[in-house]
Amino acid sequence: MARITIKDVAREAGVSISTVSNALNDVDVLNPETKMHVLQVAQRLNYVPNLNGKLLKSGKTHMIGFFTTSVTGPYFYKLVETMARECDRYGYGLNVFVTRDKQVIMNNILGSRVDGVIIYEELRIDENDIAVMKKDKVKAVFLDREIEDDTMGSIIFDSYIAGYEATKYLISLGHKHIAYISGVETMFDSEQRKEGYLAALKEYQLPIKEEYILQGYFEEESTYNAIKSFIYQHSEQLPDAFLAGNDLSAIGCIKALENHGYEVPAQVSVVGFDDIDIAPYFSPPLTTVRNQIARQGILAIEQLIRMIEKKEQGHSQRLKGELVVRGSSQVKLQ
Repeated sequence: MARITIKDVAREAGVSISTVSNALNDVDVLNPETKMHVLQVAQRLNYVPNLNGKLLKSGKTHMIGFFTTSVTGPYFYKLVETMARECDRYGYGLNVFVTRDKQVIMNNILGSRVDGVIIYEELRIDENDIAVMKKDKVKAVFLDREIEDDTMGSIIFDSYIAGYEATKYLISLGHKHIAYISGVETMFDSEQRKEGYLAALKEYQLPIKEEYILQGYFEEESTYNAIKSFIYQHSEQLPDAFLAGNDLSAIGCIKALENHGYEVPAQVSVVGFDDIDIAPYFSPPLTTVRNQIARQGILAIEQLIRMIEKKEQGHSQRLKGELVVRGSSQVKLQ
């Protein structure tokens, strides 16, 4: 069945195309009877306006694009849910683009398909890409990558301080041999948390061992396998404590330790990051650094929409973590 056009509505209603357009767009030039007649005909014919034409005219899509390499896991679930709800509050929609293809990303960013973009740090948009975006006056907010410009801003979780403070907390419990479970090496959060961890060990003159930095990729299963492999190779020098790059890694770590007969926290303390929904209910309940995920989403949308509506310029905002002490850590027993 052919799509009903504005011409069909005009023909059926016995009026001009411009009269139909005025009625549908609520332009106040028609008498009420004519407007009502046109709207009734449009409804009877199930006419759906061509939004692309309207968007081309206005230059606005009222859509925001979120570009990321993944939406799996509790962090992204909360982030995307919060951003979608916040967009709705402002009368915008949220398009989520999950891809690693740089060409696809830049085509969508520069193709005027969205009014502004939120970019997750792992995409590694380089300086040349940013220069092109600036030239095109693209409104953008970066998550966990510091940038500040007229049309670009960022929302950053201070992972360095969080990593430093979490390690210092484990040291305060009497732990002297502390391992770090990293995420993806190229990711800002993972590297900053590791740098904070190393800074705390250095400050307290504790040993820094290369084998104590494990790769968990921010995933439960990968971390579980990494810990299993570590125990197999270094059972005689198991750390007193593990600082995991996120809560999923902390959970994988605890499961691997317990499956090999180690008690958490009686023998080994484990601390995570993010404070995901399951953290208080896991056994043992996770000690973790609370990342303000929902707050990050709200601030990103707020800043982006204010830039789109030309109410402010881009700026950088930092969020601090909060250590939440639960049952997966305790004072080292002598």
